[in-house]
Amino acid sequence: MAFRKKLEEKVLDVDAAMQGSMIFRDPVNLRINGKFEGTLETKGNLTIGQNAVVLADIIGDNIVIGGKVKGRITARESLTLLPTAVTEGDIYPAKLNVAEGAILEGRCSMLQDFLNSEELARYLEVDMNSVMEWANSGKLPANKEGNNWKFERKAIDQWVASGKIER
Repeated sequence: MAFRKKLEEKVLDVDAAMQGSMIFRDPVNLRINGKFEGTLETKGNLTIGQNAVVLADIIGDNIVIGGKVKGRITARESLTLLPTAVTEGDIYPAKLNVAEGAILEGRCSMLQDFLNSEELARYLEVDMNSVMEWANSGKLPANKEGNNWKFERKAIDQWVASGKIER
């Protein structure tokens, strides 16, 4: 009889004042209930609690905001603004759900499944020359259509996760 080892769900519930840069390379369920300032990159689920105050640029898969957030937010899968959310800054979600009562002050650009060179440079926060160099040298997963490059967002996310990006 074979026993399956149940994978424990990684949960991190933070109710403290923190500052700096946090990167989670493995999927985690992260909940911030206190104050955070800096940069935050997660895989899995990120919840900003109702009493949280976050001043950060955030990149994550599934992001739910119930508190106050100021900064650039990129949600690779979904972004949900709860009724108590106060969000100030540009957001880049693949899917967006805004509950009645939520406040969003900033620009919203929905992530596409395919990005052009300019969109990819903004998405990766690098200059356009780097994107073109990587595409032309074959370092970056890309398809050329005529004179233009097209980049599949999921392939780019996998490429970044593999650590092949050179900043």
